[in-house]
Amino acid sequence: MTKKIDVADIFGSLVFNDATMRERLPKQIYKELKQTIATGGELDSHVAEVVANAMKDWAVEKGVTHYTHWFQPLTGITAEKHDAFINPSEDGGVILEFSGKELIKGEPDGSSFPSGGLRATFEARGYTAWDCTSPAFIHESPSGTNVLCIPTIFCSYTGEALDKKTPLLRSIEAVSEQALRLIRAFGDTEAKKIITSVGPEQEYFLVDKDTYNQREDLFFAGRTLFGAPAPKGQELDDHYFGSVKERVSAYMNDLNEELWKLGVSAKTQHNEAAPAQHELAPIYNTTNIATDHNQLIMETMKKVALRHNLVCLLHEKPFAGINGSGKHNNWSLSTDTGVNLLDPGITPHQNKRFLLILSAVLKAVDEYAPLLRESAANPGNDQRLGGYEAPPAIISVFLGEQLEDVLSQLCEKGEATHSKMGSKLDVGVSTVPSFVMDATDRNRTSPFAFTGNKFEFRMVGSTASIADSSTVINTIVAETFRQAADILEASDDPVMAAHDLTKKWISEHMRVIYNGNGYSQEWVEEAERRGLPNITNMVDALECLTEESTIELFEKHKVLTRIELNSRQEVGYETYSKAINIEARTMIDMARKQIIPAVIRYTTTVAQSIAAVKSVGADASVQEASLAEISKHLVALNTALTKLERAVDEAASIKNSKDQAIAYRDEVLTTMSEVRTPADALEMLVDKNVWPFPTYADLLFNV
Repeated sequence: MTKKIDVADIFGSLVFNDATMRERLPKQIYKELKQTIATGGELDSHVAEVVANAMKDWAVEKGVTHYTHWFQPLTGITAEKHDAFINPSEDGGVILEFSGKELIKGEPDGSSFPSGGLRATFEARGYTAWDCTSPAFIHESPSGTNVLCIPTIFCSYTGEALDKKTPLLRSIEAVSEQALRLIRAFGDTEAKKIITSVGPEQEYFLVDKDTYNQREDLFFAGRTLFGAPAPKGQELDDHYFGSVKERVSAYMNDLNEELWKLGVSAKTQHNEAAPAQHELAPIYNTTNIATDHNQLIMETMKKVALRHNLVCLLHEKPFAGINGSGKHNNWSLSTDTGVNLLDPGITPHQNKRFLLILSAVLKAVDEYAPLLRESAANPGNDQRLGGYEAPPAIISVFLGEQLEDVLSQLCEKGEATHSKMGSKLDVGVSTVPSFVMDATDRNRTSPFAFTGNKFEFRMVGSTASIADSSTVINTIVAETFRQAADILEASDDPVMAAHDLTKKWISEHMRVIYNGNGYSQEWVEEAERRGLPNITNMVDALECLTEESTIELFEKHKVLTRIELNSRQEVGYETYSKAINIEARTMIDMARKQIIPAVIRYTTTVAQSIAAVKSVGADASVQEASLAEISKHLVALNTALTKLERAVDEAASIKNSKDQAIAYRDEVLTTMSEVRTPADALEMLVDKNVWPFPTYADLLFNV
C-alpha cells in the first residue's frame, strides 16, 4: 500500500511563504516587506534584520543548520555555498545568528563561473543579492545537511549580470511597464502591475541505475553515443498515456511529495510517447517563481530517482530514433487585478484590446524570430529540434481556425464582424454526455502556439532554464507594446488607432502564422518561400545576440547591456564546444577501450570456430561470411575513430571561441556520426554476451 499523504498539510511546509511570514513577522515588518515585494524598491535594513532572524528561527526549528544564497549562474543549473548559522560566544561556545546583511548580500567567487570574459581568474569578487519576490525554502537531506536556500541574483564586482535571474527580473519589469501603458490607453486605470506567468511542462526519461552505470556515455554526456535500435520502439503508440508501472508510480509519488513540501504545485503526471519517457507539469505561477520551481523540479527529479535505484535523464535526446524531451513554456500575461490579457473572450472579433495585443505578439515573434530560436538553443536541443516529436527550428505561430478567421476578416474586409463558435460534440453514446467543443483544434507541431488564453513555446529543451526563453519573450513583447503605446498615446482616438494598428501589424506579419503540420518537409519549403529563418543549430543561433538590433532592443528596455550580450554569446560558444568535446572524447574512450577489444575477442572466437569446423570437413561459409562482415565494420570503425581523434585535437587547438565552435559542429560532430554507424552495425552482429555495455533494449525496457 502506498503511504497516505496529507497534501494540504505538507504543501509548502519547507517554504518561508506568505502564511509563514504573516505568522512570524511583526505586522508592520510584514507590511513593509509585502510592499517591497509588490512595488519594488530597496528593502530597509531594519526590516531585513527582523526577517532574517525570523527566517533563521523557523529554519532551525525544522532541523536546519546552514544557509546558502541559491543562484542560477550561466551554467544553466543552480549554485550554492553553505554557511552555518553559528558564531562564537564569549564563553567558548556558539550562538546561532543570521543577520540582515547575510540575508541580503553574499560574496561567491565571480571568476569560477562562466562569464564570457567579464571576469578574469584574478578578478574573483562577485555578489549575490536576495530576490525577495521568490520565497526562501529548505533543502532537506535525510543523510546530509539541511540547508535554508535564499533565492538570489548573481552579479560581478562591476555590476554586470552573471546569472539568468537578473535579466529575467529586468524583463518582467520591462513588459509590465509597457503593458500598463497599453491598457491605460484602453481606459484601464485600476491595474498597477502586469504579471507574466508560465507553466513549464517537464519531460524526462527513467532508466535503471545498475544499467546506467554500465554506460560511460550516459554518465559523461547525458545521452547515448552508440546504440542500435531496439526491436520495439514507440511505433505501437502504447506508452503514451499508458498504465504507469509500479516502480515508476512509486517514484512519481515520492517526487510529488518532495515537490509539494517545496511549494511546487506538481499537478499532472503521465507516460510520454517514447518507452521509459514521462512528463510532469505544474500549475502556473509567476514567471520568476516558476523559473525557480523548474530548477527545483529538475534537481528533485534526479535526487528522488536515486532512492529508487533509478536515474533521471533530462537530456534532450538521450536515445536516437525515438522521441526526445522538451519543456513546453506556457506563457501568459495578466493584470494584478486578475484580468488575463490573452483571453480572447467568447467573441474575440469584438475584443479590440485582445486583438491589438495579439497583433503585437505576432509582430514580436516575427521580427525577433532569431532571438526566440537562440533562447531555446543548446547542444542537446540541436539533436531534438525537427525530430520525431519536436517543432522544427523555424519559428511560426499557430492561432487556430477561430482567430485566423477573425484576422483574415480584418485584413480582407477592414473589419471583423463575427467569430466562429465551437459546436456540440455528440459521440452517439447515450450514457456519455455531450458538450460544447473548443472553437479550434490544438497543434502540437507548432513552436509557438496559442492555446486558448496563453502561448505555448514548445522549442525549449528539457535541460534548459526557462529563464532564457521567458526573458526573450518578455523583452520582445515589451518592445512591440512600447511601439503600440506610443501610437495610441499620441492619438486623439485611441480606439480607432488601435483598430488601424491591429490591421496594419496583422497584414505585415501574416507570414508567421501557420496552422498546418510543422513536422513536414512541405512546411520547411513553404517557410523558405515566406522568408522565415531556419536556424538549425546552436552555433548559428548565437549570432543574433551581438547584432545591433538585438543590443538596441535589450539596452532600450534595460534588460541586458552590450557587454552582457557579448559575454552570453561567448559563454554559448564555449558551452557548445565543451559539450561536443566531452561527447567526442567519451566516444573515443568507449570505442577504443570497450567496443574494439570486445569485437576483436569475438572475431578471434569466430576465426577459431571456422578453423575447427573446416578441420572436420564441414561447411564454414556462414562463419566466414559473418567474420568478413564484422571485419569490414571493424576496419571502418577504426578508420573513422582515427579521423575523429584528429578532428578533436584540431578543434581543441583553435583559440577563437566562435571558430572553435564551428569546428566542433562541422568537423567533430560530423565525424562522430561516421564512428557511430559501423559501431551500431557491429552491435547487431556481435554476440550480446560479448557486447561491452547494455543495449537500447536493456535501457528502455528494464524499469
